[in-house]
Amino acid sequence: MVSFKELTVGDRGEVKKTITEQDVQKFAEISLDSNPIHLEEGFASKTMFKGKIVHGMLTASLISAAVGTKMPGPGSVWMSQTLKWLKPVRIGDTITAVAELVEKIEEKKHVIVKTTCLNQNGEVVAEGEGKHKILNP
Repeated sequence: MVSFKELTVGDRGEVKKTITEQDVQKFAEISLDSNPIHLEEGFASKTMFKGKIVHGMLTASLISAAVGTKMPGPGSVWMSQTLKWLKPVRIGDTITAVAELVEKIEEKKHVIVKTTCLNQNGEVVAEGEGKHKILNP
C-alpha cells in the first residue's frame, strides 16, 4: 500500500491496452450504454466519425486502472476527476493511460494526478486531472 511520504511530484504510472470489439460489447452490456455509435457500423458510418467509436468511458476506465494500480496506486481513494475527450478511439487502437503526480497537499494527504490517454500514434485522445486521498500517511 502506498504511503503519502513515499510519493514524489513527477512520479508516473501507466497501463496499456488494445481495445477489441469484445471489449466494446462487454462494456455496452455492463454500462447499459447501447448507443449505436459504438455498436452499429451502419449507423456509425453516417455520422461525423464515419464508423464506430469506442465508448469514452471505456477509454477513461483505463485511467482508473492506472491510478488504482500504478500512481498513486493501492491505498488511495479517488475523490474527483475531470475529463476531456479530444479524439475518437476506434476498435484496434492501443491506448496508454498515464497518471502523473503533479501536486501533494500535505495537510489533507491528498495528491493531484494529471491523467492522459494516448493512442498508438502518441496522440492525446483524453486528458484530465484527478484528486486522490492517500490512506496511509
